[in-house]
Amino acid sequence: GLSFLSQSMATNNIVPVNSERGGIFKIPESYIVFFATLVPVIFTLFTMSFNDPRYCKIFCLSLTLAIFVYMASDYLIPQFKDLLLKAGLCGKDLNKPGEMKDKQPIPESMGIVPAAVFLIAVITTQLAYSSSSIAIIHCNAGLLAICMMILLGFADCVLDLRWRHKLVMPFFAALPLVVCYNGLTTIIVPGFLKGILGPLIDVGLLYHLYMILFAIFTTNAINIYAGVNGIEVGQSIITACGVALYNGIELYRLDVSLTQDRFCHIFSLSVILPFVGGSMALFKYNKYPSQVFVGDTYTYFAGMVFAVVAILGHFTKTLLLLFIPQIINFLLSLPQLVGIVFCPRHRLPKYNPATGRMECVNNHFTLINAFLRVCGPTNEQECVNGLLLFQIVCSVFGLFIRYQFSSALFGQFLII
Repeated sequence: GLSFLSQSMATNNIVPVNSERGGIFKIPESYIVFFATLVPVIFTLFTMSFNDPRYCKIFCLSLTLAIFVYMASDYLIPQFKDLLLKAGLCGKDLNKPGEMKDKQPIPESMGIVPAAVFLIAVITTQLAYSSSSIAIIHCNAGLLAICMMILLGFADCVLDLRWRHKLVMPFFAALPLVVCYNGLTTIIVPGFLKGILGPLIDVGLLYHLYMILFAIFTTNAINIYAGVNGIEVGQSIITACGVALYNGIELYRLDVSLTQDRFCHIFSLSVILPFVGGSMALFKYNKYPSQVFVGDTYTYFAGMVFAVVAILGHFTKTLLLLFIPQIINFLLSLPQLVGIVFCPRHRLPKYNPATGRMECVNNHFTLINAFLRVCGPTNEQECVNGLLLFQIVCSVFGLFIRYQFSSALFGQFLII
């Protein structure tokens, strides 16, 4: 079960006592993630229309599979620790006290475990779609895209691929999603421009290009927002919960007769719930102090899961609203990513062994370093707590914009 909750504050002796900041930074990250997960599940359970038994069946199956993915991943992750160490897939934690040569190696690429169990669960979900060929096509396209990115992530962990490979592979992985996309390719014009441009603009193939670029962005956005214990999995869980909550709200709002729109959101839930289950199990071992590293296998896997649910669920622009921290991190990183400023291999904060706190490094342009610049030196656990709370605040703000700002700008609620 969720035994990691009871372990959340058992590790304060890892750093000196004077490293603690207190306040909201003191909230255990396990509590933050756990309660962020409860909100969309409870909301969807209480608001789902039980007059639509087929979708209720799919939701209940997905929720059951999410629990299965959590339990199976929680059991398998400890079993795979020694296997990864023997294979040489391990690393050392740079943000912990002690000499590098004295630090114990930590198994890396552990994201392969929840990713594999997730694939089994989503393949099982196809049983609920057996009567719909369109749903099966959507599911298989999503599985193919996710499988390709899991392969890329694991290959990167083993072979240390160059950045050009990491940009090319998502392009081809996104093609199955674009091919089976059956939504609109039009843009709704804001109210004050409708008199000039009309109510809609059909951008045609440009919209398909946008979806490919969107998939490339999501798969790399989580990968570059990393480096401290629990941040990769924590941000993914909170974003996934935002997606699940959005799906629940839309299923509550949409009339039962709108079968195509409702299918998009129930399909999204059937993918995102097992993903949350596997991520929760991985977070148990990856949170501070990390027992395993997730590796690029998980970050690319998570990024493509978000691309799949957003593209096939027809809400890519809403997902971008839930990706506010990732967009900020990308914009901060852009000068280094494009080579304007030198980009070191690791853009981590600097660990100060005297205080047990991490300090901002001026030439490492990331959101983590920006957080430390604004809030001051902070120990790793409380830094992650603050960043995860920021992710929650941004998700709530993104959904607020989605439902309040869009209705004011376009004069209607949108499915975006």
